[in-house]
Amino acid sequence: MIKTKKSIAKRFKVSAKGKVLRRTPGRRHLLSNKTSRQKRTSGSDKLVDSNTISRTIKQAISPS
Repeated sequence: MIKTKKSIAKRFKVSAKGKVLRRTPGRRHLLSNKTSRQKRTSGSDKLVDSNTISRTIKQAISPS
């Protein structure tokens, strides 16, 4: 039985259509120095670009 990579499972999630999503960095601290646009756009999840990377992440999250 292959175990799930928990470090990857905490950082990424797979959408209903199978796309891999990641969180946008820069939302923890020093928010007063960032513009409203930066804070607004960093609130949503972003798509992982590379197809090979997303395939690797999917295998690590659900290794069945």
